[in-house]
Amino acid sequence: MTAPTGRRERKKAATRQKIAETALRLFLERGYDAVGIREVAAEADVAVTTLFSHFASKEALVFEQDANFEQGLTRAVTKRAPGEPLIPALCREVHAMVRHCTADGAAPIWRMIDGSPALREYEDSMRLRHAESLAAAIAADPESARSAIACRTIARFVIDAYSIGREAADPEAAVDEIFRMIEAAWEVTGAC
Repeated sequence: MTAPTGRRERKKAATRQKIAETALRLFLERGYDAVGIREVAAEADVAVTTLFSHFASKEALVFEQDANFEQGLTRAVTKRAPGEPLIPALCREVHAMVRHCTADGAAPIWRMIDGSPALREYEDSMRLRHAESLAAAIAADPESARSAIACRTIARFVIDAYSIGREAADPEAAVDEIFRMIEAAWEVTGAC
């Protein structure tokens, strides 16, 4: 997302960030299941309705970069330079996502997610939504000229590249290896 320009937009973004940071701090201190929405709102000094105007659910508080990641993936398709190949543009975006999610301090968050069935389920649904948005962007790209099935499949591979890369001992090398396979699959779909 781009930085908000108006005063009102900046205040909304600051409130959203404060809520997300407060929730994450409380979840890490006391455990995800031990903290309620009302506690997060009170600690962030906002009304519960304000919290829900920024986040649709308790799980969404943990995945506060969800919209940014989804938009980044679709922008990698729609905003790439004329003539720039699709797969390298997506590879760069996935590398950025993996770097964000493997940065210092991320391990406790992922342990919390892995330990919560509700958070794992939310992450799975989020990944499917991201894949569908990405598939739609790829299918709409005039340079792709691939079937809807090919676009959906490649989008799923891209989303899985992020997940596998994030969990790998060497995330950069894993993403590069996966994208070599994605590139090969993309080339094959164009030959059909």
